[in-house]
Amino acid sequence: MRRVWVIGGIGFGVCLSFIALLVVGTYSAAAGLASAAGNAVGLAKGAVPAVYQPLVQKWGNLCPSLNAAMLAAQLYSESGWKTSAVSPVNAQGIAQFMPDTWASHGIDGNGDGKRDIWDPADAIPSAASYDCELAKYVKDVPGDASDNMLAAYNAGAYAVIKYRGVPPYPETQGYVKTIRSLEKSFAAPVGRVQPSQQAAGAIYYAQQKLGTPYLWGGEGTPEQGGRFDCSGLTQAAYQSVGITLPRVANDQYNAGPHPARNELLPGDLVFFSTDLGNSRAIHHVGLYVGGGYMINAPFTGAVIRFDKIDAPDYFGATRVTKDGAAALPGSKAGA
Repeated sequence: MRRVWVIGGIGFGVCLSFIALLVVGTYSAAAGLASAAGNAVGLAKGAVPAVYQPLVQKWGNLCPSLNAAMLAAQLYSESGWKTSAVSPVNAQGIAQFMPDTWASHGIDGNGDGKRDIWDPADAIPSAASYDCELAKYVKDVPGDASDNMLAAYNAGAYAVIKYRGVPPYPETQGYVKTIRSLEKSFAAPVGRVQPSQQAAGAIYYAQQKLGTPYLWGGEGTPEQGGRFDCSGLTQAAYQSVGITLPRVANDQYNAGPHPARNELLPGDLVFFSTDLGNSRAIHHVGLYVGGGYMINAPFTGAVIRFDKIDAPDYFGATRVTKDGAAALPGSKAGA
């Protein structure tokens, strides 16, 4: 069980007033801030599992149309970092290459004399190499070069050339939007992250659940007595403002960009991990309310309450965006 620090000596009504002041004060200080991030190519802390981060960072900058965060977004979208992944149509490995495509485009990334579709040291470089090869095919097409590259990855270079840009296929347009949205989650922010417009509503929802007993796997249904676990609470809080998050905490981490600890704003999701270099090891999430505190559903036997976020297993934060959340794979497992 993760250790928690409980606010002591503050009555329930006073807590709500305290949080309201924090929200107003923090947002007043943040008024007018906007993201100054350009085309960031650095990776957000822990967003890529540490074992793959050097490969993604190196190969993600193989050509001007690609960057490390975009490559990470593709790999996460394709396989969720599972090296043994096999799709229903037999796409294989962490980069989900079809065997025929691998035969013509797979490379020996680690120089061991073999091209192994199951080896990330070959598959990740091959994914970057294939992206950049496609970028060359469509380099004379008008529009955003990265969008055209991603569209070629999904629909083929011929379709991009034919339509002079991203073709009018819903699947392809959705793929490009998904990867560009996820890219923002994997990129290390440059400058401040723009405040969320839905955060106050999510906090209001979570406040109404204070004092509710924890239930592992709880999603607040009538059958569950309106009880939640940690990620069930954050999912429901953002669902109340029209944003659908995945079910588990480690997938919620990729629902938007990642503000630094000293740039947190009310409504940010705050995460805790057993491995501070790997977002896939996240085991707990709460909803930041300002002043170093969060609302969270901590563990069995406890109730939804305010806790400090400062703990040895604090991993980082996410400022949820609608597009970022929509780009994520869903899950129904408890967290």
